[in-house]
Amino acid sequence: MPVEGTRRIDENRIEVPKDYKPGMRTNGIIFVDEELEKELEKGSVDQVANVATLPGIVGSSLAMPDVHTGYGFSIGGVAAFDIEEGIISPGGVGYDINCGVRLLRSNLTKEEVLPKIKELVNALYNEIPTGVGSKGKIRLSPDDEKELLRKGARWAVENGFGEASDLERIESGGCIEGADPSVISEKAYERGRAQQGTLGSGNHFLEVQYVDEIYDEKIATQLGLFKGQITVMIHTGSRGFGHQVCTDFLKVMEKAARKYGIELPDKELACAPFNSPEAQDYLAAMRAAANYAWANRQCLMHWTKECFLKVFNISPRELGLTLIYDVAHNIAKIEEHIVNGKKRKLVVHRKGATRAFPPGHPELPAIYRNIGQPVIIPGDMGRYSYLLIGTEKAMEETFGSTCHGAGRLLSRHQAIKLAKGRSISREMEDRGIIVRSAGRETLAEEMSEAYKDVSNVVEVVHRAGISKKVARLHPIGVIKG
Repeated sequence: MPVEGTRRIDENRIEVPKDYKPGMRTNGIIFVDEELEKELEKGSVDQVANVATLPGIVGSSLAMPDVHTGYGFSIGGVAAFDIEEGIISPGGVGYDINCGVRLLRSNLTKEEVLPKIKELVNALYNEIPTGVGSKGKIRLSPDDEKELLRKGARWAVENGFGEASDLERIESGGCIEGADPSVISEKAYERGRAQQGTLGSGNHFLEVQYVDEIYDEKIATQLGLFKGQITVMIHTGSRGFGHQVCTDFLKVMEKAARKYGIELPDKELACAPFNSPEAQDYLAAMRAAANYAWANRQCLMHWTKECFLKVFNISPRELGLTLIYDVAHNIAKIEEHIVNGKKRKLVVHRKGATRAFPPGHPELPAIYRNIGQPVIIPGDMGRYSYLLIGTEKAMEETFGSTCHGAGRLLSRHQAIKLAKGRSISREMEDRGIIVRSAGRETLAEEMSEAYKDVSNVVEVVHRAGISKKVARLHPIGVIKG
């Protein structure tokens, strides 16, 4: 049933009008078709409306088709704020700062990998630390950690994890300038010191896949993709470090909102004026956490490559495991956008949403400037994931943003209850997917029924024109925390 007070604009969008809730400065727009609208929670619609009350919001308060209720902003939420009159809010980024995903291509085919898939999954699981509180193989001194926070993936490459050429295939080159290690709490440093180079738990994963469908042959070819090809997707973020940064600054922002007289419909939207000292400190800390996450995914890619080389006993050249792209989907970034015909500098919050910049955008690496930015959309571990490409329409309608995944349907508790008495790993193996996990509960939380069908989510953004389908990827091996 449609949420009362909303109205359908077209087949892909509904509006949350300005009169939906007192104090709204603008409307909300949620990208959902009629099928996904049936799964829409009133709580996430309310959160879209709450964001529309914040000072300095520009354009509409937006949500993508994978939307579900989150902390402060809905997960799937996008909102842009003027840097003179607007705010910045940790609730618009989330606890797992720069949770994101990277996609690797290889020269291997499904037929070559399937006979060794169990061996490969076991090797990856043994090599890559997973699970709650997992500790990595990298030991950072205080000076090392500060350098990593400033340099991001560049630090990883300089320390032997990958190639310099990887950096041009990472959003922002794998490093946001302006990170300030001095604003980070000792507790965040403690949590981050042993977790660099770890996958973590929950919905984080490393997945071996094959290309089972190509929708745009020309772009797929330029990205080095072909049907039946093995790809690898890595989904993780800034681990306990980013979580602690968010926790620390939520307290700061709660005081700041009172100090600056900002009325909040929900205290989880605690924020500060963008130009305030509190906001600038958060921005510097958030950038440090984002850089931590990019270094993390870079290290994990390096060990993934080592596992493939060992299991298949081939040369790096024969393997051809290279990075297609790495995107952030929990971040706030300062960007230039055209608003009412004028170029404006905005701080764009994407919380469970992915950047989708079009061909010709100056922030894109030269190798992709003629086709647009690769957009990586993971699904659940039992169905599909997608590779899309950014479009001009995304710049016009969503501040260059699109969805980030399938979106949860069930809470973790509901999923565990539904899985009682079942062996999810056996069910997955029966479907041709080998799974290793640190705990049975993780598999229950992450089973397919806990998520929306990512194909439906992707169809909405494709039809709406805010990103365009390039290829579909099917899992054959998964490691989870």
